[in-house]
Amino acid sequence: MTEESHILSFETQIVQASHGKRFVNHIVDIIVCMILAFILSSLIFIIYPSLANSIIEDNPVTQLFLQIAWMLVLACLMGIFETITKGRSPGKYLTGTKVVNQDGTTISAATAFKRGFIRIIPFEIFSALGSPCFPWHDKWSNTYVIDIRESILNE
Repeated sequence: MTEESHILSFETQIVQASHGKRFVNHIVDIIVCMILAFILSSLIFIIYPSLANSIIEDNPVTQLFLQIAWMLVLACLMGIFETITKGRSPGKYLTGTKVVNQDGTTISAATAFKRGFIRIIPFEIFSALGSPCFPWHDKWSNTYVIDIRESILNE
């Protein structure tokens, strides 16, 4: 028997994550991002206490700035999570799912951040309501969220 005869070949088989798992991913990721944003903002307010006073004021411009800042933080955190963990986030760890390119390969940092920034487009969340679940951040970045246990990947 030669060494080559021991090599097994697997075909990539992608099984997309269910709506339920995608929903849990979203909720868990938002909660984790809120906790991290709270910690980060607390540190900023300790360093710059005058900034906290200006935010407390009921100024529409300040409120708009805070909303934009929150969306950018969320996009960056999701990009960081999915880059460092090669396609996973806290929610995806919990549900056993992962983001992969459409051919089943691991996503790049650029793709992870692209997905993160697409998520902040207004009404993007409603794009996940179709069947099968294929929101814009998957469609426009050519990725799938897969069920790891049910998929076969050639990595």
